[in-house]
Amino acid sequence: MERLTAIIFVLLISCICSISGQTCEGNCGRKLHTCSCHPTCTSLKTCCTDYKEYCVDISPYSGSAFGGTDFVVLDATFNKTSHIVCRFNRNIDTVGYVDENSRGHCISPLLYETGWISLLISSDNGIIFSRSGAWLSVHTGKLDSRFKATLVNATKWQYYGTPNVGGSLHMSWDKSLVRADRVNIELWGYKETGEPYTNSWQGQWQYLYSLAKDRTNSGSFSFVPKPSEKFSSWELGAVRVSHSNYSDGMWNVQAAWTEDHALAWHLEDHFRQNSAVWAEGKCLAWDQLEENLPNFLSEIIDCPCTLAQARADTGRFHTDYGCDIEKGSVCTYHPGCVHCVRAIQASPEYAAGQQCCYDSTGAQVLTGDSIGGSTPDRAHDWGSPPFMRPPRIPGQSHWVYDVLSFYYCCLWSDNCHYYFKHRPSSDCTRYHVPSSAVVFGDPHFITFDGVSYSFNGRGEYTLVNSAKKKLTIQGRTEPVNATIKATQLTAVAMREASSDIIEVRLVANHTGLEVLQNQKSLSFAEQSWMDLHGVFVFCPTPTNVTVMFPSGAGVEVRLRGGTMTTTVLLPLEFINATLGLLGKMNGDARDDLVLSHGQLVRNLSNPEELFSFGASWAVYNSSALFTYDSQYLLDTYYYVPRHDHTFIPVFSVSENPGDPLNEQASEICSGEGSKFCRYDILVGRNPSMGNATRASFQSHISLVDNLKQVISCGWLPPPEKGKKEGTVYLQGATVNFSCNGDYTLKGSAERVCQENGQWSGEETHCRVPIHFAGMVAGSVLGALALIVIITTIVIASRKHKRKAARSNDAVTSDHF
Repeated sequence: MERLTAIIFVLLISCICSISGQTCEGNCGRKLHTCSCHPTCTSLKTCCTDYKEYCVDISPYSGSAFGGTDFVVLDATFNKTSHIVCRFNRNIDTVGYVDENSRGHCISPLLYETGWISLLISSDNGIIFSRSGAWLSVHTGKLDSRFKATLVNATKWQYYGTPNVGGSLHMSWDKSLVRADRVNIELWGYKETGEPYTNSWQGQWQYLYSLAKDRTNSGSFSFVPKPSEKFSSWELGAVRVSHSNYSDGMWNVQAAWTEDHALAWHLEDHFRQNSAVWAEGKCLAWDQLEENLPNFLSEIIDCPCTLAQARADTGRFHTDYGCDIEKGSVCTYHPGCVHCVRAIQASPEYAAGQQCCYDSTGAQVLTGDSIGGSTPDRAHDWGSPPFMRPPRIPGQSHWVYDVLSFYYCCLWSDNCHYYFKHRPSSDCTRYHVPSSAVVFGDPHFITFDGVSYSFNGRGEYTLVNSAKKKLTIQGRTEPVNATIKATQLTAVAMREASSDIIEVRLVANHTGLEVLQNQKSLSFAEQSWMDLHGVFVFCPTPTNVTVMFPSGAGVEVRLRGGTMTTTVLLPLEFINATLGLLGKMNGDARDDLVLSHGQLVRNLSNPEELFSFGASWAVYNSSALFTYDSQYLLDTYYYVPRHDHTFIPVFSVSENPGDPLNEQASEICSGEGSKFCRYDILVGRNPSMGNATRASFQSHISLVDNLKQVISCGWLPPPEKGKKEGTVYLQGATVNFSCNGDYTLKGSAERVCQENGQWSGEETHCRVPIHFAGMVAGSVLGALALIVIITTIVIASRKHKRKAARSNDAVTSDHF
């Protein structure tokens, strides 16, 4: 009866709101005639009365793609007898529940994709799904450790059964991740079946068996693993901890998962008897499989030449969480390296990935020289849209085709040459650095081609527009304060093609940055990386945001001293394809600043002409990407022209010997770029801003230096029967060669990488020693002489036998 009453109550509210035209049921994200269900309605105070009831927020908002996360539906009304069903991606249902405080809960499902997933919620057992929200599915490797079970000494788990590795295995988890006094601990396996690159290619998670049942939820578990003959073909999997009331292998229940890993610890007894032989057989089978698969190497991006380039090219490369210099350089799969990066975007046809690793000197490490070298991937570790099927399934496809094979060939046996035959490092001979431009301070601009100027207009302007690449980046400026005639950048908004619109703006007190996706604020409290539609966003701290687009364009927004610094990085493909306040990117500073109607700025030292140039790039209402979620923003930018013609800034610094800030300006501002720093102190009246401007300018100079094009001559192999010294292949590097034993060197013993990208000298070979050649020739002649002697004896014997036979025939004839 209570359940029926609750359903009637909700339906009554919906009916009343529908009659008045004010319901958010089925209208979340929309602006209605009399009220709003759009995310901006809260700050604008225009929400429909049932907005919170139907357009729900959840906590936590993210969890592992493996599923099992229990989250609360916030601010919605539930009855204790409600039967909650949660629908993800419009086709996966899980059963929720109502807790003792009448709060609704959902359980996240196993998903074969990452990113924001649509969420619908029913409180009547799936009859009506009246509430909507979103769930963030996260790659298990990127998931915060708070939200997953931990393999204690993960290396031991994945080497178990190899020589000298045995004993007990241990795992731990936060007890609150599983709301139960007693738990089951299960092993789940993952496989991919069907013919690769056809419609039959599928990924599959499956329950295998239980490691323990009905155990106290103590937050830890230890056991001595036994070989599993029945399930030994499952070589990749994860351990799940779930409520003991659930039946074995029950899907989509509250649980804590470990990361996926190589299941060495449960493999058949044959593996434990001789792991190297077992692994070699697997390696050879993988080698044969790779021979029959398409070659993906030609379509992946080349690696940056240096560690400095790799860390600076943030639009195309991002830190590999498995080898991070900022987290102690624990590089399990890349010994000898201190840092690795991955290409952010998967390759277009085969969804392949690129990994680039570097040593402590900043040089790229190649597989031709080291087992720890950079390796490309048949399947990008982070997956790629549209996900769902191999090789685009995040994490697991990469494990199946790139990581397990590394265990077979390199870690469990000594057959790395097979692995590197199919996963050779790509050097940097085809790598081209991106161009960079920056906006900082009050605000000052340095274009892609190095032109620097200041523009203190008040309004919203186009920073970069590329019709060819369909990239738009816009900036909003506001006065420093009510009395000073200077402005600063307070927001940037951007979109590429049909991607989500990303906006980064200063929070009210200028102490942090806020990120919005399609005008809805994003929280990075749980995850620092988000896969969005057509764009990735990385926000490790409230003052640091990086936005990455499929074209390779990257936008870095940093907060320094209360002011925003925005850096844009564009790859070579954007040459002659950009306009806006950050200039025409073509390497020619003379035609950098072009007004929106096509006229070229002639006098870069004329502040009034520069001001007219900036004003011409004011955006229009029809093309504006910004969010207007306050009356101030509506009145200041939306209802009026985007460039405020009444705001005339101070164009230059007026030198006043009596200015009390002169001394600070002299102390803070020196060297190249000092004019920007002095302007922000003496006109902006803010030494802190001047200091931030100086830091931003120097940071940009360092970035440009890190992104200088480097000449690479490509990898050089050691000669057969010889060796080489030197593993750097950039301009000016020297590689020396020598031969083993008595072999003699032919060609150049030393080769130098030249400015033209070619190695000096001649190709090196090791020749057979002269005395050895004489021995071989003598042996050959001796063998030939022996053959001649034997042949002569055989022929003579045969002649003798034939002669004796004829004599016998003559005697016989005489008898007859």
